[in-house]
Amino acid sequence: MPGADLTLLIEAAKEAGRIATKFSGPTAQVWDKPDGAGPVTEADLAVNKMLEAELLTARPDYGWLSEESAHNDARQDADRVFIIDPIDGTRSFIAGAPTWAHSLAIARQGKVTAAVVYLPMCDKLYCAEAGRGAFLNDGALTVGSRADLSGADVLAARPAMEAKNWKSLPEISRHHRPSLAYRLSLVAEGRYDAMLTLRKTWEWDIAAGDLILREAGASTSDKFGRPLIFNNPDPRLRGMVAANGALHGQILDALI
Repeated sequence: MPGADLTLLIEAAKEAGRIATKFSGPTAQVWDKPDGAGPVTEADLAVNKMLEAELLTARPDYGWLSEESAHNDARQDADRVFIIDPIDGTRSFIAGAPTWAHSLAIARQGKVTAAVVYLPMCDKLYCAEAGRGAFLNDGALTVGSRADLSGADVLAARPAMEAKNWKSLPEISRHHRPSLAYRLSLVAEGRYDAMLTLRKTWEWDIAAGDLILREAGASTSDKFGRPLIFNNPDPRLRGMVAANGALHGQILDALI
């Protein structure tokens, strides 16, 4: 049986799915965030409002960090913090595609302890809690076992594969999904060999996926090989590299 925090996240993610799917992506009201931060829809805001109310009512002593909430420095003083992306892959949602996700995590003293990535339109619920494994719906997840980076299937945006980032550009097969949380989950599922993003990355995009990956047997780090620590004053990390141990090391060795 999942622990209390994971059960809370699973129930909240499913309710988020019920709310979001009431909106029709292509006709949902959309606004552009300031400073080129991308679009936000009425569905993002409705889901965020529900999650903030329900989760903080259940755990009033936890901090709160969400893409769609005003930042509150009080979270720095909390032992545990919710790290939330109400809809990851908002552009996919707007386009009416199914590959957007709710990404919910709880971190304690910088490390994620419970996580859910839920794609309601695909009926996929990825979840994990520290020390208890990772799962997709009812099935356990195990990261792939490929040992050679050459020929690997890697989820990455096109800029990550520019030659300027590499000592020697690896011969890989590049793939992409609009939701970063989904990309991470697909690697945990073993459907792809690795995922990397080299630009500054918001914590809410990767917190849940980080635990799901590690519990599936993957190695994760920032682009310099440093452990991922969450609930930072500036909630942006220096990219992310995720793969099994062998490929993770090869990717880091190949990066400039």
